[in-house]
Amino acid sequence: MHFEILVEDQSGKRALDILVPKIIDGNHTYKIIDYKGIGRIPGNLNASKDPSKRILLDQLPKLLRGYGNAFAHHPNDYQATVVLVCDLDSKDLVQFLGELNQVLAECNPSPATQFCIAIEEGEAWFLGDIAAVKAAYPKAKDSVLSNYRNDSICGTWEMLADAVCKGGAQALAGQGWQKVGAEKSAWAEKISPHMDVTNNASPSFCFFRDRLRELAL
Repeated sequence: MHFEILVEDQSGKRALDILVPKIIDGNHTYKIIDYKGIGRIPGNLNASKDPSKRILLDQLPKLLRGYGNAFAHHPNDYQATVVLVCDLDSKDLVQFLGELNQVLAECNPSPATQFCIAIEEGEAWFLGDIAAVKAAYPKAKDSVLSNYRNDSICGTWEMLADAVCKGGAQALAGQGWQKVGAEKSAWAEKISPHMDVTNNASPSFCFFRDRLRELAL
């Protein structure tokens, strides 16, 4: 199986660069492609969007149509699938999945596709493995980590920042979004190597892991 994995930002790519090889073995291939933000699904699925802006959901209809056409020309013994990984943020999960599946349904031919949504944010996957967070950041605040509920809508990146950053989320956000993005990438690089993908308490991470493993059978 070949996986085309689409992620919304650089920090997500850095995490998956480390995590995907822990999930699937070397008999399978993958490519992880990062975008410059999540954006939103366009109201007109046939509308032309500026590809240079590289906003994931803005480009999704065009991307899936392109993959559908490409996959249709693969040899019968070559299997490939698209895996979309993005944050739920404040969206309703059922409604969001419905919108994503509508985009896929509009593709003819449609590519094999799996939608994997981090709830609420990608940092939930790190917080699903507290031991990995502590291994990367030994001084992380237990008082913060112990109050986290897996895949809860709670301001996930802010909670991780409160646990591991001096001054917490407020101080980090006060330095601007570029600094926040850089710190998220640092979390990905430092925490992911310590993560035990078989034992993670985040349901949305386990869904991603299990879908990859099922497809790789």
